[in-house]
Amino acid sequence: MRILVATAVPVERDAVARAFTGPAPDVDVVAAGVGPALAAASTATALTRAALAGAPYGLVVSAGIGGGFLPHAPVGSLVVADEITAADLGAETADGFVPVTELGFGAVTHRPPEALVRAAAAATGARAGAVLTVSTVTGTAARAAALRERHPTALAEAMEGFGVAEAAGAHRVPVLEIRAVSNPVGPRDRAAWRIGDALAALTAGFGKLTPVLESWRHHDD
Repeated sequence: MRILVATAVPVERDAVARAFTGPAPDVDVVAAGVGPALAAASTATALTRAALAGAPYGLVVSAGIGGGFLPHAPVGSLVVADEITAADLGAETADGFVPVTELGFGAVTHRPPEALVRAAAAATGARAGAVLTVSTVTGTAARAAALRERHPTALAEAMEGFGVAEAAGAHRVPVLEIRAVSNPVGPRDRAAWRIGDALAALTAGFGKLTPVLESWRHHDD
């Protein structure tokens, strides 16, 4: 089974690629770009090219670093998404935020295969929970609290997962998301970011994930 791993930027791509130092599954790791729109476009392009070449991907993984909701996802920890949700896709109203689903169109959530999520979490020591996709990174305590109120199972936020999942869904390919936490979700404090630690955790996590990716098949769910 061929696997496509979509990261946002080259440093994340390289962190994932470093995990494959020995025999590895048939994996292509790409830097798909920042934000859900570019991530979706780049992932869809890669999936289309592979399908046209007669070598389609059997799994797409959105991977990288992101913010973690304390206390459940501290800096340096890993999170595997059991739910990939676009947290700010909708409308602001006088009564608060309304997701696009409640407006009567679109979708805001993709759910990765349950057996794959369980196996990935067990292999890597990650926690499983919702990973939110946002177009604007959270920078205040008020917004962090609002997101947690709307999404009580959220463990992390990032900017690409939902876009990658939308592309995978359009191609009917299952998706997984894994994030290494580089900073707490909340007030923006660059001094508190631990990007190097998160990238190292991402590399270590993918090293442990390799046997899972090698053995999993879609019919397992």
